[in-house]
Amino acid sequence: MIDKHGFRANVGIILLNDSGQVFCARRVGMSAWQFPQGGIKREESPEAAMYRELNEEIGLQPEHVELVASTKRWLRYRLPKRYIRYHQQPLCIGQKQIWFLLRLTSSESNLRLDGATEQEFDAWKWVEYWEPLGFVVSFKRSVYERALQEFADNVGKLCGLPGLGSMQSPQETGL
Repeated sequence: MIDKHGFRANVGIILLNDSGQVFCARRVGMSAWQFPQGGIKREESPEAAMYRELNEEIGLQPEHVELVASTKRWLRYRLPKRYIRYHQQPLCIGQKQIWFLLRLTSSESNLRLDGATEQEFDAWKWVEYWEPLGFVVSFKRSVYERALQEFADNVGKLCGLPGLGSMQSPQETGL
């Protein structure tokens, strides 16, 4: 679903473990690591899309997670010109995303990367909360930072990490 401004509606998922680490997965055949994400279908709510993508990409069901929070507004990023498919209509220049913070409440054994018809990821790992800002593809970095910043207070309270919400991200401090 692409809006009149050229942004494809999408959801992003930040999955948290009890230690305050976040789930990242590596795209099949690539060295790129990212959070699970995917498009919102016509007539589908962002929350329904999030649960569908959660299952398709990493095999989790709603009963495996707790929905903690979602972003208050759409977060947008533009695609680099080399990735824009100018021959396709409607033209997509980027994505607008609603992000969801989930906490894993079940065993890690429920995580499966091979459940979808077209597998998107071939490896996964838990990383420290701000770490994805150091390796996510550059054009998505600002959206990741805004989502992580918005959820930092929730994560600090959930995982007993005092000060996480008041901490600046490594990008803000210039590290």
